[in-house]
Amino acid sequence: MLDLFDAPVLPGLALRGDIIDAAEERALIAHIDACDLTPFRFQGWTGKRLTTSFGWNYDFELGQPKEAPPIPDWLAPFRDRAAAFAGLEPGEMSQALLIRYGAGAGIGWHRDRPIYADVVGISLGEPATMRFRRRRGEGFERASAPLEPRSIYHMSGAARHEWEHSIVEMQRSRWSMTFRSLAKRF
Repeated sequence: MLDLFDAPVLPGLALRGDIIDAAEERALIAHIDACDLTPFRFQGWTGKRLTTSFGWNYDFELGQPKEAPPIPDWLAPFRDRAAAFAGLEPGEMSQALLIRYGAGAGIGWHRDRPIYADVVGISLGEPATMRFRRRRGEGFERASAPLEPRSIYHMSGAARHEWEHSIVEMQRSRWSMTFRSLAKRF
C-alpha cells in the first residue's frame, strides 16, 4: 500500500487490486460456501465467522498446529497467484484458511501465530477495512488499509511481526482466502 509519494503506508504491507476477475470471484465464493465451514472457536469463545483450513490448521482450543486436508485442486491456482504476489514459491504457501464473514462479523485485534511467516489474503464480496496498531508509550500508533473485493494483500516484516491487525465489522457477507507460509523454526 502506497501513499501519494509512493512510500509504503506500513512497512511490510503490500496491497493490489484485481488479482482475480468477477467470474473467478463468484466461483470462489460458491466453492467456499460448499466447503465444510465451521464456526471459529477461540478458547471457549465462538466467533461470528465460519472457517475451514487446508494444509495446516491452528487449533486454538489445544493451542497447537495440526495437519489439515491438503489444499484442493480448485484452490491451488489462487495459492500460486498469492505466492507470486508475495515473491514466494507456491509450495511455501502451506496453509490456506477460508473464511465466510456473516453480517456483523469482523476480527478482533491479533497477530497471526508465530508458526506462520508470510500472510497473503485475497478478499471476496464486500469491501472491508483492515486496521493496524502497535503500542507506542501510553497509546497506539495506528494505520488502516482498504480491502476491496478481488484485491490481495501481503503482510511480512514489520507489518506481520510488530503490528496487530483486525477487520472492521461488515454490514454484508464477505469471504476471504488467507494463505500462509510456515516459519522456518516450526
